[in-house]
Amino acid sequence: MAWIFLVFMLAGLVKGVVGLGLPTVAVGLLGIVMAPREAAALLVVPSLVTNAWQLAAGPAAGVLLRRLWPMLFGIAAGTIAGGLLLPASVSADAVAALGGALMMYAAAGLASFTLHVPPSGERAASPVVGLVTGAVTAATGVFVIPAVPYLQGLKLERDMLVQALGLAFTTSTLALAASLLLAGQFEAQAAGLSFYALAPALAGMAIGQWVRGRIDPATFRRCFFIGLLGLGLHLLLRPFLNW
Repeated sequence: MAWIFLVFMLAGLVKGVVGLGLPTVAVGLLGIVMAPREAAALLVVPSLVTNAWQLAAGPAAGVLLRRLWPMLFGIAAGTIAGGLLLPASVSADAVAALGGALMMYAAAGLASFTLHVPPSGERAASPVVGLVTGAVTAATGVFVIPAVPYLQGLKLERDMLVQALGLAFTTSTLALAASLLLAGQFEAQAAGLSFYALAPALAGMAIGQWVRGRIDPATFRRCFFIGLLGLGLHLLLRPFLNW
């Protein structure tokens, strides 16, 4: 219980400072002591509340929904299908996959890698990005790859990008919850722990928003990605080295 509290406090703090990262940090750190799908079950309530808040605060939800619905549909379909098809015996592989996903995300962040998605390619790319994101979400509980780089590549205005991320993360959280329910992995105990994790996540987010105005965000992001890279490497190697 203490570890869950500290993990979600830290994850909320990161989200408060950089605007994203709560599921990535939470599932990554919880993955040290439990399987990614178990960690993902604890993520449902705090992720849903914080991302719905982020979504509601933006100026153009309707416009973004009409533009991004193929990706959102792909996220939902990929997450639910992946959860139903994922064998129960792949926990070690899932931990390694989580580590790999975190390392890819961290490396892209440290390199300031930015996709460029031309308008002519958006129609074809959007559902594919959604399906891949959903599959990664089903396996690891992390829903940033490749949705976040894709949304950044659309060159949205800052407030619209933040709201688009909230829309994608809210969709991913709802789809993940449905996937866990269908697989029988979101039972009363997991739901109770997920509600328990909401308070430290919100507290951490409030602290992070206060910290954001007092430190250099670029420096914080760099430290965040370096830490994420190390965590990803640990999770990638642990199933093979019995760490």
